[in-house]
Order: sequence, then C-alpha cells, then structure tokens
Amino acid sequence: QVQLVESGGGLVQAGGSLRLSCAASGRTFSSYAMGWFRQAPGKEREFVAAISWRGTSTYYADYAKVRFTISRDNAKNTVYLQMNSLKPEDTAVYYCAASQGGSYYYKRSYGYWGQGTQVTVSS
Repeated sequence: QVQLVESGGGLVQAGGSLRLSCAASGRTFSSYAMGWFRQAPGKEREFVAAISWRGTSTYYADYAKVRFTISRDNAKNTVYLQMNSLKPEDTAVYYCAASQGGSYYYKRSYGYWGQGTQVTVSS
C-alpha cells in the first residue's frame, strides 16, 4: 500500500518554473515506478513523465521532453517534477501515481494515485 501526497503547485507566469513534489508513505516506495499525469478542465488525464524504481530510466510525453524533468529520491520517498518554460496550456491538475508494472504511459498501469496539485500558468 502506498499513499501519495503532491505539493508545489501554484500560479506562475508563462515562462516561469515550478517544482512539484510527491511524498509517498509506505515501506516499499523504492519498488514502484512513479509517474506524473495531468488533467486540464474538460480533458482526459494524460501522461506527463515516469521514472523507473531505481531512477535509471525516465520516460516523457513529447511535449514534456525538453521542458520537464522527473527525478526521485528513494531515501526521502519522494518523486519530483521540475517544470521549466511553462506555458498557459500546461495549466492542469497534476497527479503522481505509483506503478508495479506495465507500460508507464498508460493510466491503467498505476494502482495508486495522489489527490493532485493545481498548476495555473498565466499568459
């Protein structure tokens, strides 16, 4: 069982940066791959980035490859999403999620989800 709590969202101007954090409770955090998804109003929840359980492999949506960086610190049970050069279209609720297998690009591979943190980018 893993409980996930996101933080770090907020209001930022276009071109700015934010770092999201996701703190996990539970003894087995390091055995999960971790992902970030986002959901804008009226849209489906979409994949942003994922990182393997050891942190040696990362995966990104095309729009996130250059501007976003996912990382994790297993000693702190935390995964991060550094977002740079933010755009108004990045406005969404951002969710972290934990996976024990499957394709990291799909929601169905994640069994645990946080409550989300709002990111709003003003133009």
